[in-house]
This record gives sequence, structure tokens and C-alpha cells, in this order.
Amino acid sequence: MSETPQKRLFIKTYGCQMNVYDSERMADVLRPLGYGVVDDPEGADLVVLNTCHIREKATEKVYSELGYIKQMKDRKAQDGGRMTIAVAGCVAQAEGKEIMHRQKAVDLVVGPQAYHQLPELIARAHRATGERLAADFAADEKFDALPAERHVTGVTAFLTVQEGCDKFCTFCVVPYTRGGEWSRPVNDIVEEAKRLAGAGVREVTLLGQNVNAYDGDGSTLAKLVRQLAKIDGLDRIRYTTSHPRDMGEDLIEAHGELPELMPYLHLPVQAGSDKILKAMNRDHTAESYVKLIEKIRAARPDIAMSGDFIVGFPGERDGDFDKTLELVREVGFASAFSFKYSRRPGTPASAMPGQVDEAVKAERLERLNQLLDEQQRAFNASQVGKVMPVLFEKAGRHPGQVVGRSPYLQAVHAEGPESLIGTIVPVRIESAAKMSLGGVLETYPAPPSLLNLETA
Repeated sequence: MSETPQKRLFIKTYGCQMNVYDSERMADVLRPLGYGVVDDPEGADLVVLNTCHIREKATEKVYSELGYIKQMKDRKAQDGGRMTIAVAGCVAQAEGKEIMHRQKAVDLVVGPQAYHQLPELIARAHRATGERLAADFAADEKFDALPAERHVTGVTAFLTVQEGCDKFCTFCVVPYTRGGEWSRPVNDIVEEAKRLAGAGVREVTLLGQNVNAYDGDGSTLAKLVRQLAKIDGLDRIRYTTSHPRDMGEDLIEAHGELPELMPYLHLPVQAGSDKILKAMNRDHTAESYVKLIEKIRAARPDIAMSGDFIVGFPGERDGDFDKTLELVREVGFASAFSFKYSRRPGTPASAMPGQVDEAVKAERLERLNQLLDEQQRAFNASQVGKVMPVLFEKAGRHPGQVVGRSPYLQAVHAEGPESLIGTIVPVRIESAAKMSLGGVLETYPAPPSLLNLETA
């Protein structure tokens, strides 16, 4: 009996790390059907656009991409072949029927909690019968239906532990596209992490819309991290994205006690004005955020902070924006993501008075980015002369070069053999740019703890 012919699967991922994880799992679901992932949509048998609905421009990019993919589909049909187009993710959840209406070439739409149904939906689409939309919030059903084994090719991996959001920030569509907060059972996560470690993964990043709200089996994220830290071969643990209100004392303590928990924390604040934070329904103040950072740094003095910022939220005046700049100066960020407020249909903020002019948003974003860039460059420059453990992940662009990540998630370039990939090696940092560091390998063994980085 001949083997099932390999079918070509192209997946394009937009947005957050959770979408990256979801795309990997879609490939896992489809692999038993004979689908193999390819890097180019031209000639693919199945094209999946895994979408993000956070910002308007990202949504429009999907429709633009669909027009481009349709041309490929038409060319393949002329050659007697067939290309199936699927739109997945949060745009699919929010605008499923609109997608089918605007782009007739789309064969099926699948929300973020229903991609385990892809095999069945593809079969239905090929039969041209049945419902072509699948968008629901049955997260537990999705994870129960996914294959236990994951196809991983690197030494780092994402691991979803929590989905959805109950916070209802007035600018955000996540509660409407991902549903309410739901946490996976502890044992399921631990077993998946063990399989990843067995496959050569040295670092996992735990994912969730509000990952520090994790409460699977009545546990907390801190308790979960402590269990994962015991897994042989799993040397590094990260998590994202967190909410300030869910940063519990036990999680702060874990940062101070577990060397496996990396000293890098992404904790979005969004704005420095209490008036704007209240309008955003963030449930924290600028002062409470700063005090929280002080508490975290007291537990883990070497921790580096990352954050999210939105400028031009409805009602934001010059004085409100100035307070955001003040907060950035007070906290000091090693890295950050900043955006102009994007009006998302159906969110409370979209109907608020005081919508800010686009030119004003652009000017404020430029000023904020200038300050954040200065802080990031200064943080990277402060690493020069230090020796830090680097997890090497891949070969570099140049012969004899390898690239890895520092505990602070910076890319680190060094000369060395590809045999270093998958190992954690001490590197003396000799140069720094905005996005990366350069260094040379040290000859002594990697330090057992990341809590005390050696300095020159």
C-alpha cells in the first residue's frame, strides 16, 4: 500500500506568541492527514492565515493578503489543481461571516478555539457541504482534541497554559474573540513540557492572554512554574503576557527563588495617567504599578522590565501623555512595545468622546519611542563587560557564527561551532546595539545560577 502523498501546507501567522503556538498546533493536527509545512504559499494545497484582531491595520492586511492568495488559487485551478484557503484566529472569530462575504475565495473560517476541527472542516469544504464557519469558546474541547505529540524543531518552544480574558479593557477585543479566562489542567501542561524537554527543548515560554491569572486545578502560575522547574533538561522558563492586578506575592517570590525563571518580565502598564487608566478599565493606577515594580525588583534585583503602551487613547490630553513619559523615566524599561490607539468596532472605547487626531497620535508615539529606544540602548550597553549565560539557538548569518538568547531575551552573536546549539554557555559581552549583543565565549563552565551574573 503506497504512502499518502505529501500535501503542502502554508501557514502565515499574525500577531502574538499565542498565535505562533496555535499555528504550530494546527500543523500538528494536519500532519496525520499528509500535510507538510512549506515556506511559500505558491502551489500550496492548503493556505491558513492565522490572524490577529488587536489593531485595525492588521485586519486590513489579512484582506490584502487574501487577494494575493486568491490569485495563486486561481492559477493552481487553471493547472488542474486545488488550493483550499482557511482564515483562522481572532479575525475569524470576530468577522467570520464578513470574511466569507468579502472574499469568496475563502473556503472556511475557524476561530481560535476551534482549529482542532480543521480536518473535519477541510473535508466538508471539499465536499462543498455543511457549515464552513467554526467559531466557539470551547477551549477545553480544543486541547482535549489536540494530538499529544508536538513537532518541534528548535531548543525553545511556546506552551499555552491559559486563554481568554475577563478584564474587559475598553480598548481590547480579546474577551470577544478568545472568550473568558480558562486555564489548562496542571498535569496536562507538565506532561507537555516533559515531552518538549525530551525533544530537546531547553526553554519554554508559558503563554496566556492573562498568563499570571492562571488557576488550573486551583493552582497558581507560581506553583505551576515551580513544578516545571523540576523537569530534567528544562533550564529556562518565561511567561507572557501578564496583568499587574494578577501579579501575586507567590509569583514575585518565585522570581527571587527560582534560577530557571528568567529575570525578564513583560508587564504592560499602557499609560501613566490615572484618568486614562480608569477610562481603559485597567484596574490599577500609575502609583500602584510603580510600587509593584519596586516590590518585584526587591525580590529579584537583576530583573529587567518590558511593557506595553498605548498613546492617543480617547480623552488623552498633553498632560496625560506627559505622565506616561514620567512613568517610563521612573520605571526604566529594557524593552517595550508602543502603539497608537486603534479604534476597534464593538469595544467601549470606540464610542468614547474625545477621539484623538491621528497626527497627534503619531507625534506622541514618536516622542515615546525615542525615550523607550534610549532606555533599551542604555540597558543593552550596560551589559558590555558582563559574562552572561547564553542559550544558543541557531547558526548565525556569517560562517562560524552562532546566535542565542541572554536571560533578558536579547539576541547574542558569537563565534563558535554549530555544536553549541542547544547548550547554555557563558559569553563575555563586548558590544551592544539596540536589538542585539555581541560577545566571545568564555572557557569556564556555565554558571549554575542566573541570579549572580559575573561582571568583568
